[in-house]
Order: sequence, then structure tokens, then C-alpha cells
Amino acid sequence: MSGMVTIGVYGFDAESFLRRLERAKVKTLLDVRQRRGVRGPEYAWANSQRLQAALAGAGITYEHHPELAPTTELRRLQYAEDDRRGVGKRSRLELADGYARRYTTEILDHADLAGIVPRSGTAALLCVERDPEACHRSLIARRLTERHGVTVEHLLPE
Repeated sequence: MSGMVTIGVYGFDAESFLRRLERAKVKTLLDVRQRRGVRGPEYAWANSQRLQAALAGAGITYEHHPELAPTTELRRLQYAEDDRRGVGKRSRLELADGYARRYTTEILDHADLAGIVPRSGTAALLCVERDPEACHRSLIARRLTERHGVTVEHLLPE
């Protein structure tokens, strides 16, 4: 049986992140970040090369899908809304409506999501935000459910 989960970086350390993926029986991690780095020493483990090495050690395949990442312009739109609301990227709880609309029309409507639907095993969509509602991965997950019948679970730090 195959399925999909989503997971962020914030709130995890390397060990708890890998443990959470292993408990969910993730076989493939789909990185949907444009920039594959995370600021701050506590999240250095999530920078591309270190993350790929840790995943390989855990027997999890890594794929980067930059075509699903928001553009710099879209990220700036979200940051402007965050500033207006007085929230930071790490404390955001939801996406701005304008960002969600534009991400959907500019990215999702042109993406071939059939290629990331798991054929066997569980795949994980990865970005940085802790809460899926604050991240574009929730929009990808919703589209996978609506158009491809994929059941999605959102993994959070414990």
C-alpha cells in the first residue's frame, strides 16, 4: 500500500526527524524547497548534502522537485503578508490567500503531480515550516488528494 505524508524541518532535530520518517515507513522524500538550506545551526542537518547523507543512511531515497517550489517572487509576497500580520516564517500558522491563489495558478496548475504519486511505499513532501497550513506543501497535498485520490497525513514534531 502506498501513501503520502508531509513534514517540515522546524521543530525537529536530525534524530527525531529521521525517527518520524521511519515510523511513517517513508521510502522516498520529495524535497519541494527552492533553496535547500535552512538558516541557523540547529537546522544545519536539513541542508541538502547533510540531509541526503542522513536519508541514505536510513535507506530513504531523496528527490528534489524544484518545479514545485514557490518562486522568489511568491515567497516575497508571503513575507510581505507575514510582516503585515507581525508573524515570522517560523511562527506563521497559515498562508496568505493571495499567495495560495498565485501558487496554485502559477505552479500547481502547470505541474505534473502524477509523477510524484507513490506507486509503492510512502513518500514524504518536505519543506521547512512546522505546520502544513503555513506551507505550500499543504497545497500540493490537497491537489494530490483531489485529483489523484492520495491519502495524506501531516507529520508534526512530538
